[in-house]
Amino acid sequence: MFIEIVPNRTSPPAVLLRESWREGGKVKKRTLANLSKLPMPVVQGLRVLLKGGVAFAEAGEALEIRRSLPHGHVSAVLGVLRQIGLERLLAGGKLDADEARLKDLALAMIVARVIAPGSKLSTLRALSLETASSSLGLVLGLAGEGVAAIKPREIYAALDWLGERQDRLEKRLAKKHLSDGTLVLYDVSSSYLEGRCCELAQFGYSRDRRGDRLQIVYGLLCDRHGCPLAIEAFSGESGDPATLSAQIDKLKKRFGLNRVVLVGDRGMITSARISEDLEPAGLDWITALRAAQIRALVEGDGADAGPLQLDLFDDQTDLAEITAAAYPGQRLVVCRNAALARQRARRRQDLLAATERALSPIARATRRQRRPLRGKAEIGLKVGKLIDKHKMAKHFEITITDDRFSYRRRQQAIEAEARLDGLYVIRSNLPKEAMSAEQLVASYKSLARVERAFRSLKSVDLQIRPLHHWLEPRVRAHLFLCMLAYHVEWHMRQRLAPILYAEHDKAAAQAGRSSIVQPMEPSPATKRKRSRHSTDQGAPISSLRDLLRHLATLTLNTVSTPINPDYSFTLTATPTDLQNRAFALLGVKPICVQ
Repeated sequence: MFIEIVPNRTSPPAVLLRESWREGGKVKKRTLANLSKLPMPVVQGLRVLLKGGVAFAEAGEALEIRRSLPHGHVSAVLGVLRQIGLERLLAGGKLDADEARLKDLALAMIVARVIAPGSKLSTLRALSLETASSSLGLVLGLAGEGVAAIKPREIYAALDWLGERQDRLEKRLAKKHLSDGTLVLYDVSSSYLEGRCCELAQFGYSRDRRGDRLQIVYGLLCDRHGCPLAIEAFSGESGDPATLSAQIDKLKKRFGLNRVVLVGDRGMITSARISEDLEPAGLDWITALRAAQIRALVEGDGADAGPLQLDLFDDQTDLAEITAAAYPGQRLVVCRNAALARQRARRRQDLLAATERALSPIARATRRQRRPLRGKAEIGLKVGKLIDKHKMAKHFEITITDDRFSYRRRQQAIEAEARLDGLYVIRSNLPKEAMSAEQLVASYKSLARVERAFRSLKSVDLQIRPLHHWLEPRVRAHLFLCMLAYHVEWHMRQRLAPILYAEHDKAAAQAGRSSIVQPMEPSPATKRKRSRHSTDQGAPISSLRDLLRHLATLTLNTVSTPINPDYSFTLTATPTDLQNRAFALLGVKPICVQ
């Protein structure tokens, strides 16, 4: 028997239940029932039954979803990682079975650091089949039927395996992104550690404002666009300049670069490092002068004014190149940022007022009638706790006696400091033929991209902390793991910029800039999408972290049927329009798992 639908001109088609047989070499058929009045879903159900199918009372009985795992964010991150060649670089050639498993575990830790940063044991639970929080273990073949369960020691063995390959991987990344004469960005940060047994842990200047905790220092090398290429750990008491010689050695010997332009901040590339490290190595450099050095350029030697004349600047001029006897053979590009000057002046006044508010109760306490504050030492202790809370002690003159305390502003010192508001001086040994003054300023400002990398490494994106490792090689391997994760994230941010809050039309933003000294305003397209929270096409925009959460809703489902419950297959959910857009921008497709 079968169902046949017969067209009926302008009337609804006839739905007939028929049977057929062969007689005398001819096929004959007859109608058993007219089903035209039945709803079409019922008719389709009857068709399935006649073909040998099974009918279910409810739709949920047809298929059973045994498990559903977040999958889209895994596909996105792992797809980009493979597309930029990081998996190939990590393997470095043919691997045996044990090394291949360690390589897959290292890949899993890199991807997990992007999608859900956590401890190594947390990553282990996320990969294991019973406690999986994503499809990462299934995609990499680290979980599933017939696959050996991951043991905690394997996670740490994979971390050690990754650390042993740091030199080779960094060299390959440098070969891919750097060439002779290119710009290299370098900056330093620090992170405190948990515990007190790490071999690198020392007390030092804490950028996390945790001077009470042992810490490590690490330096990050990036290309001119801010893509991270190498990271190195130092003991916690290391100052910024002390880390520079190791980077020079890395660039010259390990990376084989004869000519590069190293860009570092004013605390990194000092006069001592220039004469002792950079000049002997034959490297070019770009840095800036400290505030005291700028003040010396303005004030001169006392008899005459210095080479930096403040009347060089007006409403139309915010950049000037000068020479100074104190810096022979070097270029000095002086910039005055009016917006920064106003900001610093406003902040100084706020801090001066805050300091006065803190000191005034002490002055009143010495003049009150009942139980006045007395004693030079007692008054001095209270003043000492507050006078430099906002770093404004240099701008106050205080008088303390046994029964009085008074203070007043040093107006001349305040005005002298205010004259330098918004001024900064770029310092370099590059000739004018190699780089113009505007290009020097732009190159130094590129250091903001390294600072962006540190924010991503230390904040909610990758969470380099907490650091629980005790062994020095493990600490170095952990930092390298986080750097590789940011390397992948950096590439994702560049590609996904049109649907993120980030600037996606840098050419238009640069064209609208009146001066390289002034902050770059967002392009018109970026302003529109930020104000509307959507693109010009109406697609919603978000942060990278929120977009990854949305991609995670694209699930990988393990499905079975009641007819044969022992058989199961995987089925990926249908992507949303935004998910399709994200995958198109990344140039990858959702990974299929059988």
